[in-house]
Amino acid sequence: MSEVMVARIGKAHGLKGEVTVQLHTDSPKERFIEGASFATEPAGRGPLTIRAARMHNAIQLLAFDGVSDRTAAEGLRGVRLLAETDDSEDDAWYAEDLIGMSVVDTAGAEVGRIAEVVSRPAQDLLTITKSGGGTAYVPFVDEMVPEVDLDSGRVVIDPPPGLLDLEG
Repeated sequence: MSEVMVARIGKAHGLKGEVTVQLHTDSPKERFIEGASFATEPAGRGPLTIRAARMHNAIQLLAFDGVSDRTAAEGLRGVRLLAETDDSEDDAWYAEDLIGMSVVDTAGAEVGRIAEVVSRPAQDLLTITKSGGGTAYVPFVDEMVPEVDLDSGRVVIDPPPGLLDLEG
């Protein structure tokens, strides 16, 4: 068994200790339930146990035992929630693992390399240094990033027409 990041805590929401989280799991309804406990990174911030979980405007909100006000919730910003997973899962990675990986389109044509993974409230954004020069920004969602192969160091993207031509 190993641990993978399943969420990153964002900003405080409201006054009663809720926080937004950026999801890094395909099963939030199963993972984020009352009483579920998570190791954290940094380790000194946890473990954190969920006292309440809900969706609000398509954003996952969590409240943790012992975190009852906005100030305490703000203190958790940036903390990663970790969950145990068996080593057979092949779709788990940290954002840092992606930096420098080659990027190809679904036809196998070289696009460039990942320069950065930008954490956003709704989803991550891949910053790609294009092989021909310039920068492209691709939302890190299944529809546009259907494959991440850590073993081969390759990410496959399927962007809509024109997305790779946009700068800034």
